[in-house]
Amino acid sequence: MFWTLIGATAATLTMFSFIPQIFRSLRTKSVKDVSPITLFQLSLGVLLWMIYGFARHDPIIIIANATTLVTLAVIIFLYFKYGRSK
Repeated sequence: MFWTLIGATAATLTMFSFIPQIFRSLRTKSVKDVSPITLFQLSLGVLLWMIYGFARHDPIIIIANATTLVTLAVIIFLYFKYGRSK
């Protein structure tokens, strides 16, 4: 039970870690401080974690990484929408 709580807490923190960046990008209409290489590298890592979660039948890993992947997709969309030069 204790380790499940630790995992769920870590998952929650990870899932919503990019929400402040999304709000900031939407507010400023700027992504000049966002690294696209970091976004794509992290997206690949999160996708692999999600696949691992499916292999382990672990809903915490699956849900956390699926949610994180969605937030990363939003930031990547904003990156291409606003561009770095604006």
